[in-house]
Amino acid sequence: QVQLAESGGGLVQAGGSLRLSCAASGRTFSFRAMGWVRHAPGKGREFVAAISWSSSRTYYADSVKGRFSISRDNAKNTMYLQMNSLIPEDTTVYYCAARGGTGDYTKGSEYHYWGQGTQVTVSS
Repeated sequence: QVQLAESGGGLVQAGGSLRLSCAASGRTFSFRAMGWVRHAPGKGREFVAAISWSSSRTYYADSVKGRFSISRDNAKNTMYLQMNSLIPEDTTVYYCAARGGTGDYTKGSEYHYWGQGTQVTVSS
């Protein structure tokens, strides 16, 4: 069993910052990567960022590159997403996800475990 719990969402003005956290518990030794995926109504699932659990290599969607930064603390089994220069288009629910095995870490469909999501709202 794996549990992922997000926190840190909220309401912020455009240009502001938020930091999302994802605390993992359970069979975390099976993780190969963790990531963030967002899902806006009518837009479907969109990959945001991912981080390899062993190498710390990071991956970003073009839409957030240079504004968002993903990191992790293996000792705490926690992943973070620092979001800066937020824009209204970033408004949606953000999901923490984790996966085992190798593959394309930028494909949300290949993640096996999911958190319940945290709402991020950016006002203009």
